[in-house]
Amino acid sequence: MKTNDKKIFNGRIISLSIEEHRLPDGRRAEFEVVHHPGGAAVLPLLDDGRVVLIRQFRPALDGMVVEIPAGRLEPGEAPEDCVRRELIEEVGYCAGTVEKLGEMLPAVGFCDERIHLFAAAGLQAVPRALEPDEYIELLPLPLDEALAMVVAGQIPDGKTQLALLLWQNRQAGR
Repeated sequence: MKTNDKKIFNGRIISLSIEEHRLPDGRRAEFEVVHHPGGAAVLPLLDDGRVVLIRQFRPALDGMVVEIPAGRLEPGEAPEDCVRRELIEEVGYCAGTVEKLGEMLPAVGFCDERIHLFAAAGLQAVPRALEPDEYIELLPLPLDEALAMVVAGQIPDGKTQLALLLWQNRQAGR
Protein backbone atom coordinates (compact mmCIF):
# COMPACT_ATOMS: atom_id res chain seq x y z
CA MET A 1 0.00 0.00 0.00
CA LYS A 2 1.36 3.43 -0.99
CA THR A 3 1.89 5.69 2.01
CA ASN A 4 3.80 8.58 0.42
CA ASP A 5 4.39 9.88 -3.11
CA LYS A 6 6.91 12.57 -4.09
CA LYS A 7 6.83 13.61 -7.78
CA ILE A 8 10.34 14.41 -9.00
CA PHE A 9 9.81 14.66 -12.78
CA ASN A 10 6.86 15.29 -15.10
CA GLY A 11 7.56 14.90 -18.80
CA ARG A 12 5.55 14.72 -21.99
CA ILE A 13 5.44 10.89 -21.93
CA ILE A 14 6.38 9.78 -18.42
CA SER A 15 6.58 11.02 -14.86
CA LEU A 16 8.83 9.79 -12.06
CA SER A 17 7.99 9.53 -8.37
CA ILE A 18 9.71 8.37 -5.24
CA GLU A 19 7.05 6.38 -3.43
CA GLU A 20 6.95 4.87 0.01
CA HIS A 21 4.99 1.63 0.23
CA ARG A 22 4.01 -0.61 3.12
CA LEU A 23 5.15 -4.14 2.25
CA PRO A 24 2.94 -7.18 2.99
CA ASP A 25 4.99 -7.90 6.16
CA GLY A 26 4.41 -4.35 7.48
CA ARG A 27 7.83 -2.87 6.69
CA ARG A 28 8.06 0.36 4.68
CA ALA A 29 10.32 0.85 1.68
CA GLU A 30 11.01 3.55 -0.91
CA PHE A 31 10.80 2.91 -4.65
CA GLU A 32 11.48 4.96 -7.78
CA VAL A 33 8.39 4.49 -9.98
CA VAL A 34 7.97 5.58 -13.58
CA HIS A 35 4.35 6.42 -14.42
CA HIS A 36 3.22 5.90 -18.00
CA PRO A 37 -0.30 6.34 -19.44
CA GLY A 38 -0.18 2.88 -21.03
CA GLY A 39 -0.31 1.82 -24.61
CA ALA A 40 -1.87 -0.48 -27.13
CA ALA A 41 -0.28 -2.62 -29.84
CA VAL A 42 -1.75 -4.47 -32.80
CA LEU A 43 -0.84 -7.50 -34.90
CA PRO A 44 -2.13 -6.69 -38.42
CA LEU A 45 -3.40 -9.80 -40.26
CA LEU A 46 -3.46 -9.73 -44.06
CA ASP A 47 -6.09 -11.69 -45.99
CA ASP A 48 -3.37 -13.96 -47.43
CA GLY A 49 -2.38 -15.15 -43.92
CA ARG A 50 0.70 -12.98 -43.48
CA VAL A 51 1.22 -10.65 -40.53
CA VAL A 52 2.57 -7.11 -40.87
CA LEU A 53 5.49 -6.26 -38.64
CA ILE A 54 7.34 -2.98 -38.79
CA ARG A 55 10.99 -2.00 -38.60
CA GLN A 56 11.04 1.22 -36.59
CA PHE A 57 13.87 3.52 -35.54
CA ARG A 58 13.97 3.60 -31.75
CA PRO A 59 16.19 6.39 -30.37
CA ALA A 60 16.54 4.76 -26.92
CA LEU A 61 18.36 1.88 -28.67
CA ASP A 62 19.89 4.06 -31.42
CA GLY A 63 18.72 1.65 -34.07
CA MET A 64 15.96 -0.22 -35.83
CA VAL A 65 13.66 -2.65 -33.97
CA VAL A 66 11.28 -5.19 -35.52
CA GLU A 67 7.95 -4.96 -33.74
CA ILE A 68 4.18 -4.63 -34.14
CA PRO A 69 2.58 -1.20 -34.50
CA ALA A 70 1.91 0.41 -31.14
CA GLY A 71 1.19 3.71 -29.52
CA ARG A 72 0.68 5.54 -26.27
CA LEU A 73 -2.88 5.96 -25.02
CA GLU A 74 -4.07 9.55 -25.22
CA PRO A 75 -6.05 10.87 -22.20
CA GLY A 76 -9.46 9.17 -22.16
CA GLU A 77 -8.67 7.07 -25.25
CA ALA A 78 -9.85 3.44 -25.32
CA PRO A 79 -7.13 0.90 -26.19
CA GLU A 80 -9.07 -0.32 -29.26
CA ASP A 81 -9.31 3.25 -30.57
CA CYS A 82 -5.56 3.65 -30.04
CA VAL A 83 -4.69 0.56 -32.13
CA ARG A 84 -7.08 1.60 -34.89
CA ARG A 85 -5.35 5.02 -34.97
CA GLU A 86 -1.84 3.54 -34.90
CA LEU A 87 -2.69 1.00 -37.60
CA ILE A 88 -3.61 3.85 -39.95
CA GLU A 89 -0.72 6.12 -38.94
CA GLU A 90 2.12 3.58 -38.92
CA VAL A 91 1.06 0.87 -41.39
CA GLY A 92 -1.54 2.43 -43.67
CA TYR A 93 -4.45 0.10 -42.97
CA CYS A 94 -7.95 0.59 -41.63
CA ALA A 95 -9.17 -2.46 -39.67
CA GLY A 96 -12.50 -4.17 -40.33
CA THR A 97 -12.28 -6.07 -37.04
CA VAL A 98 -10.10 -5.70 -33.95
CA GLU A 99 -9.84 -8.54 -31.44
CA LYS A 100 -8.27 -8.32 -27.98
CA LEU A 101 -5.43 -10.82 -27.46
CA GLY A 102 -4.39 -9.87 -23.93
CA GLU A 103 -2.34 -7.41 -21.90
CA MET A 104 1.21 -7.20 -20.68
CA LEU A 105 3.21 -5.34 -18.04
CA PRO A 106 6.56 -4.67 -19.73
CA ALA A 107 8.66 -3.37 -16.81
CA VAL A 108 7.04 -4.24 -13.46
CA GLY A 109 10.24 -3.59 -11.53
CA PHE A 110 10.00 0.18 -11.96
CA CYS A 111 7.10 1.18 -14.24
CA ASP A 112 3.28 1.00 -14.13
CA GLU A 113 2.86 0.84 -17.94
CA ARG A 114 0.25 -1.61 -19.25
CA ILE A 115 0.14 -2.54 -22.95
CA HIS A 116 -3.11 -3.85 -24.45
CA LEU A 117 -2.54 -6.34 -27.29
CA PHE A 118 -4.87 -6.78 -30.28
CA ALA A 119 -5.10 -8.50 -33.65
CA ALA A 120 -6.67 -6.66 -36.59
CA ALA A 121 -8.21 -8.23 -39.70
CA GLY A 122 -10.26 -7.13 -42.70
CA LEU A 123 -7.60 -4.57 -43.50
CA GLN A 124 -8.20 -1.90 -46.13
CA ALA A 125 -5.28 0.16 -47.44
CA VAL A 126 -5.32 3.88 -46.59
CA PRO A 127 -2.59 6.54 -46.70
CA ARG A 128 -0.10 6.33 -43.85
CA ALA A 129 0.24 9.33 -41.54
CA LEU A 130 3.61 8.98 -39.82
CA GLU A 131 4.52 11.39 -37.03
CA PRO A 132 7.36 13.79 -37.96
CA ASP A 133 9.80 11.91 -35.69
CA GLU A 134 8.92 8.39 -36.94
CA TYR A 135 10.84 6.26 -39.41
CA ILE A 136 9.03 2.98 -40.16
CA GLU A 137 9.52 0.26 -42.77
CA LEU A 138 6.79 -2.36 -43.36
CA LEU A 139 7.70 -6.03 -43.03
CA PRO A 140 4.83 -8.35 -44.08
CA LEU A 141 5.69 -12.03 -43.63
CA PRO A 142 4.15 -15.42 -42.82
CA LEU A 143 3.42 -16.08 -39.15
CA ASP A 144 5.86 -19.01 -39.03
CA GLU A 145 8.67 -16.76 -40.32
CA ALA A 146 7.88 -14.13 -37.69
CA LEU A 147 7.94 -16.79 -34.96
CA ALA A 148 11.25 -18.13 -36.33
CA MET A 149 12.66 -14.61 -36.05
CA VAL A 150 11.62 -14.53 -32.38
CA VAL A 151 13.38 -17.86 -31.73
CA ALA A 152 16.48 -16.65 -33.61
CA GLY A 153 16.67 -13.53 -31.42
CA GLN A 154 15.82 -11.16 -34.28
CA ILE A 155 12.68 -9.86 -32.54
CA PRO A 156 13.64 -9.03 -28.93
CA ASP A 157 10.60 -6.77 -28.42
CA GLY A 158 8.39 -8.30 -25.71
CA LYS A 159 5.01 -7.00 -26.88
CA THR A 160 5.66 -8.39 -30.34
CA GLN A 161 6.80 -11.77 -29.03
CA LEU A 162 3.73 -12.07 -26.83
CA ALA A 163 1.27 -10.95 -29.53
CA LEU A 164 2.72 -13.49 -32.00
CA LEU A 165 2.54 -16.27 -29.40
CA LEU A 166 -1.02 -15.39 -28.37
CA TRP A 167 -2.13 -15.28 -32.02
CA GLN A 168 -0.42 -18.62 -32.76
CA ASN A 169 -2.19 -20.18 -29.76
CA ARG A 170 -5.54 -18.72 -30.82
CA GLN A 171 -5.07 -20.18 -34.33
CA ALA A 172 -4.26 -23.57 -32.79
CA GLY A 173 -7.46 -23.44 -30.73
CA ARG A 174 -5.72 -23.20 -27.36
